[in-house]
Formats: sequence, C-alpha cells, structure tokens
Amino acid sequence: MYIIIILKNNIIFAAKIITMKRNLYHSLIRHLDKKEYTVIVGARQTGKSTLMRQLETHCKTKHIPYVFLNLENKNILNELNKSPLNILSFLPFTKKRVVVFIDEFQYLQNSSNFLKLIYDEYAEKIKIVATGSSAFYLDKGFNDSLAGRKRIFYLRTCGFDEYLKLRGLNNLWKELVRIQSNSEAKSVHLDLLRQEWESYMLYGGYPAVITEPDRKEKIMRLAELRDAYVKRDILEAGVKNEMAFYQMFRILASQSGNLLNTNDLALSLRIKNETVTNYLTVLQKCFHIVLLKPFYRNLKKELIKMPKVFLMDTGMLNSLLNNFRPFALRLDKGMIWETLYYKLLSDKYGTDEVLFWRTSDGNEVDFVLPYIENPFAVEVKSDKTAIRISKYKKFTETYPDIPLSFHWLQPFEEKLLNNLPL
Repeated sequence: MYIIIILKNNIIFAAKIITMKRNLYHSLIRHLDKKEYTVIVGARQTGKSTLMRQLETHCKTKHIPYVFLNLENKNILNELNKSPLNILSFLPFTKKRVVVFIDEFQYLQNSSNFLKLIYDEYAEKIKIVATGSSAFYLDKGFNDSLAGRKRIFYLRTCGFDEYLKLRGLNNLWKELVRIQSNSEAKSVHLDLLRQEWESYMLYGGYPAVITEPDRKEKIMRLAELRDAYVKRDILEAGVKNEMAFYQMFRILASQSGNLLNTNDLALSLRIKNETVTNYLTVLQKCFHIVLLKPFYRNLKKELIKMPKVFLMDTGMLNSLLNNFRPFALRLDKGMIWETLYYKLLSDKYGTDEVLFWRTSDGNEVDFVLPYIENPFAVEVKSDKTAIRISKYKKFTETYPDIPLSFHWLQPFEEKLLNNLPL
C-alpha cells in the first residue's frame, strides 16, 4: 500500500491510497507451499519490505501460521545472532508449518549458515521467506551452502504496467492491456500514454519516485537513492575508494548500452584493472548494472570478448547524469530507449537469456534471445527513419532461425506499446 499526500500551503489538500501488488507477488504466493526457502533480493527501495507485508496479509487471510521478524530490530537480531535455534522461541504455538518472514536478512552475522542449519533441522516446521540487499547475496558461501535449499526471486524496479497501476491510472493500465492483446488496436488515449511513458523513461521505476507527484521531489528522491542508498551498498561491500567507485558508476551511466572496456576505465580512474573488476561485481550484485554477454557461433568472425553494460533503471541513470531535460530535447534519447528496452526484456525473460550480437567488422544487433522456446532478435532505434534493414542482412542470413524485428520510439504509436515485453 502506498499513500500519496499532496500538500498545498502546508495543508493536506488530498490523499489517495493506492493498493497495488507487484507482478512478482503471485509467483511468491505459489512458492509459499514449497519446501525451499523463498529469498527475495533486489536493489534497495524497490519494495521488498512492502511485498513481504503483502505476503504476511495473505497468510493472515488464509489462516496460515506466520511470524514477521524485522532484523532492523536490534533485540531480535541479537537473539538470532546468539544462536540460530533462538528462532524457535518466536514461533506461534501450532502443529502446522510456520512461515517465518525475515526482513533485512543481510544484517545477520552468518546468514548462509543460519539458513542451512534451520533448513536441515526444521524444514518441515519452518518455511523462511527472507528479503535482503547486496550484503548477504555477496557472500560467496550463499549459493554453495544453500544449493537446493532456496529459490531466489528478483524484485526489480517497476515495469511500465506496474508504473501505471502504482500511479493509480487504472484506465490507462487497462488500455495498455487492450493494446498489448491486439496488434491492430488503436487508442484514443495514445497521447496520455505517451506522456506517462516519457515520465517513466525520465524518472524510472522506483516505487517512491513513481508515487511522488511533484517533479522536483521526484528528482530529489532519486538523488537520495543515488547518494544515501548507493553509499550503503558501497560500505557493506567493503569498497575503500568511494570516490573512484562513484565516478565509475557515473561513467557507466553515460555509456549504458555500449561495449565495456575495463582497461579504459582503469586508465580514466587511475585505478587497477582488478579494482575495476571488483567494482563491477559489486554494482552487479547490488542490482544497479548488468553486463550483457555476446551471442556467437562463429568464434573467428564474431566478437566475443567485451560485454555490453546496462544500468537497470533509467531514473537512476538520469540522476547519475544529472539530466532530466524533456525527452524531446535529449541528445541521448537512443541510449535511454535502449537501456529501458533491455530492462523490460530482462524483467520478462531473465538476464541470462538476453544477449547481443556483434561481428569483428562492425555488424550488430541490439538484443538476441536465441535459447528461449521461440527465439527472436530485436534492434531498437529512437526514430523509425534511422532503420536501414539492409544493415542486418548478415544476421538474417546467418541466423534464419532467429527472426529479427525493429522497435522504434518515435513516432510514438500503438505498435510500440503492443511490442513492449511486459
């Protein structure tokens, strides 16, 4: 539940309560019955705690025994740090299996061992649903010690459909659903959808930013996320050169969608290549960037060494660049569009499924998904007039089994909304 409060002359002018369940909610509900632990990870302020509270409400409604433990409560944290078995003292008296919600799990001193012990001894009695940011996910023992004992769910910033619902624009959301279900659909609300789409591209998908009605406040909230929360990621990851880390993050924002050259980064920042590699790992594990792998079948002709780098939220990207000019005036609109399209693709299909294609002589296709059930490739352009189909002849001849389509931002048409990977 999110509350939007609009102030006028320091007096509450209107208040609107918006209840919206993220798309991930239904997958989490289905996983409650599974034996494996449910682990929800994602960047800070993406709504993990709110999602947990919604799951708690579900358990209460369905009379499923549960307890909610927030590890920002030092008393609870100290008890669990003394011994994992102290969790038993928090359980309600019941013969049924208890769902134990643990928020901010990274604060535990040894989270991996904690989960492993409880699972091995009490899996029939306790089902843990945990949220955490980067700290415990960075733990090398997390995947090793919990193999087969947990399933990880990624909560990313909101997609465009979630954006509309969170803004309380249910009529526009229904219109988007209608357009998505009919490739021939036309809409009388296209201009309103364009306005919201451009706002979404500028300010991104963080829930607190979406629900903020004032433009200046949106920018300030993004600045807080950029500075305060990213700084916490830096501290928890043990990064020593905070300035170099932040400078690298800004450089990556300006290069989103481009090939990543770690040597150039190291030279620009005057730090070691190993340090650059470490910072890239931290930014990936904190869910701020993704390194997109190349797709290749011909080792000699297709470039396979350099990945592409993408930021995972365009609002964060624009905040790092300190550029919130209207989209029509942006010189980098192509970069923003490609970054957002990648985010939506990876939200739907997963980061491992989305690749790019590039040959040593410069032929390139933005996104290739060769290993899903129905493979396809996409080239995105900010303007339809920039598309030159002949440039992609080499790809279509080499991979006739992977159909290639073109998605453009301008002119803004129903076709764009119909093709969005939501």
